[in-house]
Amino acid sequence: MKIQQLLEHHGLVANPFADEDAQTDRVFKGYCITTTYHPTWDKIYGNPAEPATAIVFGEKGSGKTAMRLQIVRHLADYNADHPSGRVFVIQYDDFNPFLDRFRERFSGRRRRADRVLAQWKPWDHMDALLSLGVTQLVDRILQLPQASHPAACDVEPLPIESLDRAQARDVLLLAACYDQSTAQSGQQRWNSLRRRLRFSTWMRKWDIALGLLVVLAVAGLIAWLGKWGWLATVWPYLAAAAGWLPYLWRKAKAFWRARGVVRHTKVLNHNTKRLWRVLCNFADSQIVGQPLPRAQRTDDRYELLAKLQNVLETLGFPGIIVLIDRVDEPYLINGSADLMRAMVWPMLDNKLLKHPGIGLKLLLPIELSHFIDREDRDFHQRARLDKQNMIRSLEWTGQSLYDLANSRLKACAAEGCSPTLGGLFDQSVSEQRLIDTMRSLRVPRHLFKFIYRLFVAHTNAYTDEQPVWEISGETFESVLAIYQREQDSFDRGTGAV
Repeated sequence: MKIQQLLEHHGLVANPFADEDAQTDRVFKGYCITTTYHPTWDKIYGNPAEPATAIVFGEKGSGKTAMRLQIVRHLADYNADHPSGRVFVIQYDDFNPFLDRFRERFSGRRRRADRVLAQWKPWDHMDALLSLGVTQLVDRILQLPQASHPAACDVEPLPIESLDRAQARDVLLLAACYDQSTAQSGQQRWNSLRRRLRFSTWMRKWDIALGLLVVLAVAGLIAWLGKWGWLATVWPYLAAAAGWLPYLWRKAKAFWRARGVVRHTKVLNHNTKRLWRVLCNFADSQIVGQPLPRAQRTDDRYELLAKLQNVLETLGFPGIIVLIDRVDEPYLINGSADLMRAMVWPMLDNKLLKHPGIGLKLLLPIELSHFIDREDRDFHQRARLDKQNMIRSLEWTGQSLYDLANSRLKACAAEGCSPTLGGLFDQSVSEQRLIDTMRSLRVPRHLFKFIYRLFVAHTNAYTDEQPVWEISGETFESVLAIYQREQDSFDRGTGAV
């Protein structure tokens, strides 16, 4: 027997349980993403008009990534319905580039994973978030066709004409510090952004004009007086050089600013020379007093974050949602709970988690929840987890997993068919037995793997000439026993399911 024969007999056009990863699961993306929800969905998703933080702990396969994709899809729909009150979405789920750059700043034994992450601070997370947000914003302002940002409604150009000159300056300053696109060279992309914003930089050229004017004045004075012998002395040259001192002073200050930014933004890919050239485009009057990430502290980052929020609100994005997922996947962490804790804990600061206009959705591995109760009073006072919509475990009941399985069967049903999970089995497998089994499997991923194995075991037991269309209780129990042994080994970390 072939699995496809079994599926077709029960009115299914595809196998509902063939995929295990939400990012590649066509059944989930095509149907379940808008119809099937975890019981805690409302608390996690919240109200996009008032972004709020939620901290969720869930074991592998419990649906954290699926929930992130659901949030993105629903925010896209919300943005389409609220063009003047959209939500700006930042997906902070690929940590490898930031960790790689951070690690490059160390040498020798300091490059060990535990020692590297021991140096990871709250401002490093803020630099990463600002880089993701600013790079996305610049992509959208430049209307790059290759830029794809979910929930951002890229088909509509941003109303950049509504930005005043100070806000245009802020966008350019943020882009200088945080734009990490590789689509163009840094200076070329910044110049394209400046032209798009119609931001003039002629004010910075006054010192160049002064230098030229002094040179011409010295030359004119010598010619008018006929004192050509002065050219044999040092004084005319010193006078001409003095006219260029303001220009050289501006260049020197831009260099030190660039060097400070490069030195203290350890998670970003910066080059001092390239950043220096960009910062030289600002006149002193445009940049003096403006915050720059030139120190190991969060104060400057919060000011820059406020500037980004101010610009986004003018462009029609009064709220920001940050989605944080897959913290166990970076190669430097490699699933280690201690290393995950070292990276995530600096982010658990009430000042960041409750920052006005921003909602962070932290979808974290269940292993990290065990550290919460071991922390001291200072940690709990700083994080204030009691105010963060914390969900200790993304649990599924047997009934909710049973409903999930039926939803997937419905998504794959042929026209005019209504397959159910109970209809796949003979009468010896009752609905209550199925629900009890779902409860023991705990999470959707185990459910999908188990049912897929059932399909394989059943079809391998019969021939095409003598097919049997219902899975027997004996096959059900034998496959379940084997799967549960493997599941136990997986939970102990000594095997794979």
